[in-house]
Amino acid sequence: MRTLRCWLLRLTSPLRSRQSERELADELDSHLCFHIEDNLRAGMTPEEARRQALIKLGGVEQTKQEYRDRRGLPTLRTFWQGIRLSLRTLRKNPGFASVAVLTLALGIGANTAMFSVVYGALLAPLPYPKPDQLVMVWSQVNGHRNSISTADFLDWQRESSAFQDLVAWSNGTYSLSSSSRPEVLTARIVSPDFFTMQGIPIALGRGFLAAEGTPGNDHVVIMTHRLWQTRFGGDPSIVGRQIRLNGESYAVVGVLSAGMSDRFESQIFIPLAFIPQQITRDYRWLVVMGRLKPGVSIAQANADMDSVTHHMAETYPASDGGWSARVEALRNDFTGQDTIKDLWLLLGAVGFVLLIACANVANLLLARATIRRREVAIRSALGATRSQLFTQFLAESLALSVIGGVLGIGLAWALLHAIVALLPPYSIPTEADVSLNLSVLVFSAVATLLAGVLCGCAPAWQSSHRSPNDVLKEGGRTGAGAGRHGVRRALVVTEFALALALLSGAALMLHSFWKLARADLGFRQDHLLTFRLPVGATRLSNADQINAFYRQLLDKIEAIPGVSSATVATGAPILGDFGSKSFSVAGHSSDDPSSRPSAGFTMVTPGYFRTFGIQITQGRGFTDQDLAGVVPVMMVNQTLAHRYLANVDPLEQQLFIRPSIPGTRTLADPVEWRVVGVFRDVPSADPGSNQTPEVLVPFWQNPWPGADIALRTTGNPADATNSVAAIVQSVDPDLGIDRVRTMDQIIDESLSGYRFATVLFAGFAGVALMLAAIGIYGVMSFAVSQRTNEIGLRMALGAAPRRVLLLVLREGMTLALIGLAVGLGGAYAVGRLMESTLYQVTAIDPLAIGAVAIVLLVSAVAASLIPARRAMRVDPMVALRHE
Repeated sequence: MRTLRCWLLRLTSPLRSRQSERELADELDSHLCFHIEDNLRAGMTPEEARRQALIKLGGVEQTKQEYRDRRGLPTLRTFWQGIRLSLRTLRKNPGFASVAVLTLALGIGANTAMFSVVYGALLAPLPYPKPDQLVMVWSQVNGHRNSISTADFLDWQRESSAFQDLVAWSNGTYSLSSSSRPEVLTARIVSPDFFTMQGIPIALGRGFLAAEGTPGNDHVVIMTHRLWQTRFGGDPSIVGRQIRLNGESYAVVGVLSAGMSDRFESQIFIPLAFIPQQITRDYRWLVVMGRLKPGVSIAQANADMDSVTHHMAETYPASDGGWSARVEALRNDFTGQDTIKDLWLLLGAVGFVLLIACANVANLLLARATIRRREVAIRSALGATRSQLFTQFLAESLALSVIGGVLGIGLAWALLHAIVALLPPYSIPTEADVSLNLSVLVFSAVATLLAGVLCGCAPAWQSSHRSPNDVLKEGGRTGAGAGRHGVRRALVVTEFALALALLSGAALMLHSFWKLARADLGFRQDHLLTFRLPVGATRLSNADQINAFYRQLLDKIEAIPGVSSATVATGAPILGDFGSKSFSVAGHSSDDPSSRPSAGFTMVTPGYFRTFGIQITQGRGFTDQDLAGVVPVMMVNQTLAHRYLANVDPLEQQLFIRPSIPGTRTLADPVEWRVVGVFRDVPSADPGSNQTPEVLVPFWQNPWPGADIALRTTGNPADATNSVAAIVQSVDPDLGIDRVRTMDQIIDESLSGYRFATVLFAGFAGVALMLAAIGIYGVMSFAVSQRTNEIGLRMALGAAPRRVLLLVLREGMTLALIGLAVGLGGAYAVGRLMESTLYQVTAIDPLAIGAVAIVLLVSAVAASLIPARRAMRVDPMVALRHE
């Protein structure tokens, strides 16, 4: 009957659609498989079994030709047929397909999102015309780069021959007057050619003219597109309008195009104009960018600048002796080395996640291949070659990875938003466009194909190398040997080793962050409010005006109910100092300026130590008697005292430092400052930075127009904000207050970089832990199902359920322990890579590694316990009849 039905199907085939032809082929295959399986069980060879089955079906020559055609199909066509068959097979197994696809989507999505950040921040071409020509030019002393003085910059412009143009800039803050409260804007004061040299487009108006780089013509401004939209409502008549900045009138001459410039920290741009008093060589405050001439390399530019700076050092030895210049590519020149390292480490972490996901899916495919081994044996007997079988299983893996890749891109879109939200402000270049662009999608496609190959090779190879006779002679016995599962166990061991390495990195970051967040900073951060006053030099032009202004302001602020103390300073803990200045100890001065040590220099009022709660370890603090016209005094921190005044009494020493002339970009002649006190070290930058030498001088002896004000309150410091703003506006209606924050907020912001790396490491490690636990659960669950007959036999022979439980748990724990042992080497390597970014934590931290090992072992026990308990409940009679 079956033979007659086959012949009837063949006779009606010309009238059928392609779908009918596929149904005919499927039915023909089912009859052949039925007869071939019977013949193989009878002991025939695969060739004989196939030949006898074809004779039994009839139409031997035609059917043989059909199968010859199938065996001789081109590889590409066979592959696409394999893809279609894989999709039909996966549709029939939605549970398996869903787990595999979601696992791959997690790995591919995390990698795509993290690569988007790395590519945008570190690898993407800069959005400027001929970006490779753009370079930064720094002055350099003792291997450290520095800003440049006005006179040196003008000499560089005249004497260097490697650049098409050199521009300079400096940063500042301006108060924009309004009908209500003045608004503080971040500004960049730039050379007139700044926008032209970089090729930054302007949407409205024009760029700066060369004439606007001279004093008297510099009261013009260009604003970003974002500021124009948000502050001026996108008014097209903004060009030519007068606005008030720092109480003076400025004409708007241009608006930048939307896009990259809206990510700049600066919202307004003002032309850089040097007054005669600013053209000096001893005050370094400018940042310099250049565009190389066509064909000039960075090495050639460095050689050119070496010649220029050597000539300047010979001409001006007092100021330029020992100084040189360094030309660096603009790309990533403003990105911190710790940030760059963290991004690459995080990309490596998600790479581990993808490898663990691939190992999981490979295990699933191996398990499925074990179940399908009879099907593979019959295909082999029908004439399928090993390469065709390998292609079929690889096609199935690639189908899974492609679906997982598509879902992963959607996951990456959501994950990318979370990563960008966690990124500390301005930690990556403002030019960076972090998005799912074409380059990122190409990376995702490559990762998808690589994942498919990694997942599919092991099951494809194993399935294509099995003897069809041996498989079919096993009949229903699926647990014929433990050696068959060696590859699956090796994959689980690999998963646990990778998970240990990744979790160790996360544990080190967590331990480091925990220590950093609880570090003793050397001052009291509670009940502190700080803000900055962007007072311009034209508003307060001499020392008497500055002192009178701030004395009046301090008196009014200290009179606010709930304010216990207040101080004026040009720097503060965590916020930074006024700037670094070289010094020499009296009696140990050096004629070579480049060999002199440097220290952070800050001017403070007498209430500084009381307001911040900083301990004075030796001597005294400043008093209201430390005024201009009396003996200049200073205080030094413990680091400076230990490093440069170790064998003497610090309170009997004098240091020579050149004070700043109020409101100018120049330094006065060296002054001999007497050390009257030593104070406890406090961080001038983020809490994890290395401590540097610091000196404090009385604000009343060396005042400065723009300063920070800090006040200590008895209640919530934020409640004093409105009162402070009202007092400042009553003193100067055009002056706004900037960066109003509590010290708790400042410290929290200073830890944002550490928090970013810690949260992402912990998140990726959590995914790795989950995948590793799923992996060992899958192996043990499948092992139990494959050993049902064995377990039933053991229990029928008298084995207690508890013994069966221990048997399964022991096998799972053995795999976990081997994985942990293998992973220790990876954990050590990860720790060494991360060592420079850790705070008071070593590469192999026993607490972190021990905690990770315990977590992994507990997860292994939990994952093995479910299949172990299922094995305990096996009914011996049912198990012996299994399959």
